[in-house]
Parts: sequence; structure tokens; C-alpha cells
Amino acid sequence: MPRLAVIGHPVAHSRSPAMQNAALAALGLGEDWNYEAIDVAPEGFEQLVRALVAEGFAGANVTVPHKHAALTLAAVAGESARAIGAANTLVFAGGRIEARNTDAGGLIAALPSSPRERRTLVLGAGGAARAVVWALRREGASVEVWNRTPSRAEEICAELGGTEVADPDQGAYELIVNTSAAGLDGEDPFAHLPLSADGFAAEQTVVDMVYGDESSALLVAAAGAGATIVDGIEILVQQGALSLRIWTDREPPLDVMRAAARA
Repeated sequence: MPRLAVIGHPVAHSRSPAMQNAALAALGLGEDWNYEAIDVAPEGFEQLVRALVAEGFAGANVTVPHKHAALTLAAVAGESARAIGAANTLVFAGGRIEARNTDAGGLIAALPSSPRERRTLVLGAGGAARAVVWALRREGASVEVWNRTPSRAEEICAELGGTEVADPDQGAYELIVNTSAAGLDGEDPFAHLPLSADGFAAEQTVVDMVYGDESSALLVAAAGAGATIVDGIEILVQQGALSLRIWTDREPPLDVMRAAARA
């Protein structure tokens, strides 16, 4: 039986197993394929991945905090993984580890329209921000990056392009993408971000990569102003669909994956 997994630490909260197993079943692969969650601390990551290869796994998704380590383990890496410096998808074939990054493609697929020539604000400077900045720049967007520690935003821009901004004008952007953890634990995101709840506009698209059982306060405020919103679950679905296509060479059933991820 071909096996797949999501590897992280922690990972029990992940919606990927429910989403991917539902997709495999819809594709008629449910009796032959299986997708599970595996929790491993950083010091055990390399040993685990090599064991999965030996055990005949077809591949794995990789989440925090292992995305950089996943890239360094790979014998071959795709363009986006190399450029971003992280991999969220591994393919095991012939005893070889191949690294891919579907976070970037997942973001672009989740947007309602092309970001080309759109003025964009990216909030945060972690691994998710790297994927977002690379993806948006590659699509032709104008990108500005804000982070509470300005030097980290400057570092991303120096490597991937874009401009560090210390005091962004919220209303001036056509697209705003929050990659930070602000609001993750239920705290007020506006206490940590250079945004105000009443500063959104109907012409904007607002993306929050934080997701939970309910819409984030950031997206509630944006929707209240008439803005188009995209949540982290939709991005999870789109990047997961790209991973599934890589592993199975089948067209992913997006509606099935959305329903399972949101259940």
C-alpha cells in the first residue's frame, strides 16, 4: 500500500490527513493509499524521513519546523523549493528524496485573480512569508514586507526582492497577506500588526494564513468592509492539491478536499 504522511512538531492539529484521505477515496485510491500524521522533533527528522523511504512511503508533506531541513535532505529540489529555501512536499522514488514547494503555488491558486502589477503588503518574515514573497514577485506583483523586527523583513527583501516597509499605509494596498502568527491563539491581531480593524476597503483582497474553526478577526473585519477574503484553509487545500497531483498524477477533487478540511 502506498503511504503518505504529514510530518511536523506538533502535528496532531493538522487537517491534512482528513483532507488527503477524503481526496484519495474520491479518486478511487482509498483502499490502496493512506495518509497519516507523524510527529517528530527536529533532532529526529532526518532519521525518520530516511526510514519512511526505506519503508516504501511514496512521499510526505512537511510542516513547521522541518521545511528547511526537508530541503537539505533532498538529492533533487524543484525551482521553487531552492529559491524559497524550504520544502513542504517530499517525493520518494527509487530510494531518492526529491523536494518540492507547493506553498507558493497554493497561494497563487487560492487568490481570486492574478496579483500581477498589484501593490501588495506581506506581514511577517518567517518561512511562510518567504514562499509568499517569492510567489508574488514571480507573478509580477509589487511587494512590500513588514515585520516587527525590521531586519528580518530587510533580509527577505534582499534575497527575494521587494521592499521593507516600517509604517505601511493600509488603504494603499490592493492585496494584503498575513503570514504572521498574529491571531493564532485567539488574541487580537490588530494589537500586533500595523493594521486597524476599520482600515480595510472593498477593493482589497485580504489573505490570512492563520486558520481555525472560525474566521479570524482579521478576515471578519476585512469582510465587513466588503473586501474579498481568503483564509488559511483555502491555501491549505490548494497546496495540498498540488502535492496530491505530484504523488498520484491525478487531478485533485478540490470540493471534496475543501469539505473535509472544513469539517
